[in-house]
Amino acid sequence: MTGAAHRRTAVARGLPSAFWWIWLSILVNWVGGFAGPMLALSMTAGRGYSASSAGLVLSSIGLGGIAGTFLGGALADRIGRRTTMVVAHTWTAVSMALVGLSEAAWAVTLAATAMGIGATAVRPAMQASLTDLVPPQDRQRAFALNYWALNAGGAVSAVLAGLMVSHGYTLIFLADGAATLLCAVVVLVKVPETRPPRVPKAPAATAAPLPPTVPVHRDRPFMLFVLMTTLFAVVFKQGTSTLPVVMSGEGHSPQMYSLVSAVNGLMVVVLQIPLTRLVGRRSRSMTLLAGGVLVGWGFGLTALAGSVAMFALTVVIWTVGEILQAPAGIAVTADRAPTHRRGRYQGMYGGAWSIAAFLAPACGGRVLDEWGQTTLWTLCAVLGTTAGIGCALITARHTSFRTGVTNAVRDGSGTPLPLSSPSSGRGIATEGKTP
Repeated sequence: MTGAAHRRTAVARGLPSAFWWIWLSILVNWVGGFAGPMLALSMTAGRGYSASSAGLVLSSIGLGGIAGTFLGGALADRIGRRTTMVVAHTWTAVSMALVGLSEAAWAVTLAATAMGIGATAVRPAMQASLTDLVPPQDRQRAFALNYWALNAGGAVSAVLAGLMVSHGYTLIFLADGAATLLCAVVVLVKVPETRPPRVPKAPAATAAPLPPTVPVHRDRPFMLFVLMTTLFAVVFKQGTSTLPVVMSGEGHSPQMYSLVSAVNGLMVVVLQIPLTRLVGRRSRSMTLLAGGVLVGWGFGLTALAGSVAMFALTVVIWTVGEILQAPAGIAVTADRAPTHRRGRYQGMYGGAWSIAAFLAPACGGRVLDEWGQTTLWTLCAVLGTTAGIGCALITARHTSFRTGVTNAVRDGSGTPLPLSSPSSGRGIATEGKTP
């Protein structure tokens, strides 16, 4: 066995079979995620919307996503992880088809909002299920492997979407909906329910950081972390909202954007496992700092891009930042959450991405229309750097990064409470993109 093959095997070894079925569902969902790379262009080139109008439609997905993440987190804790995933996938599939088939602007907006609800409701349930299934020392690499599947599928779907677009945007949405429905079937048939009993057992030495009676919004350090994640996500989501519009304005075809978008997924496929091992023993605070800076300045350098090659180079830079930051966010959340509130914590963390999905297209489109792309990309550099510094300071102050060592957080009454054990140093952790 070669050294590279041995490292890949080491990262994947020892995870439960149920994890791999969830992993497969993610891969299926994203290989069939044809609509994502073409969503903005389907509004502008396909329906003739302006950048601002397209941004508002895309923001409706984020608006639905804000409700979806919190709803999905609550349902995962109440009715179960698997049930929530199946219902959310099915809802998303139907909504996706309606987005492709609708003609009137109001109908497209309503369907897009519904799609946002379903697409984001599944994430906290899935992440809570994985947290239930995978022991703490293996969670970072498990989330990293999921992120690899997401991006491997995304890279394939971006290329396929570029080929399918010549047959019309409607086909893209219908095919995406069919893939999402297949994902629901995989979860229903193969993934067990993992929601813990309603009456918790006595906490062990490595129990969750906060008792079930303390609501997530009273965990102030975690809420600050969510705020910084929102800033990061606003920058990151320019890659699927304003970047295709800017490239189109520079005279590049949808096919060229799809190829540039595929660079992002291919980079994650190539670098995810090596970087997982490289930063596995580094502190999460430094990982999050590097992630924010690279994403911010990767987008900032887009102000200098004109050729396809230069656009691709900026994607390479911010993709490395994405690989570093996104997994670490889920790992921090998973370790922070009490057992009976894992869905709610993941819902709150996912809410940062949903809020960004609402804000990023509308704000980015408005800045692009009113002040131009130089201002847009400069703001991205500033916000990304701020998010990286903020996440680093919060996690350095409130989270231990040495195996078996705990810090303390305080509930609303000021009582010190233990923070769950950190990562094992075997890999980084991550948060996924939204469709």
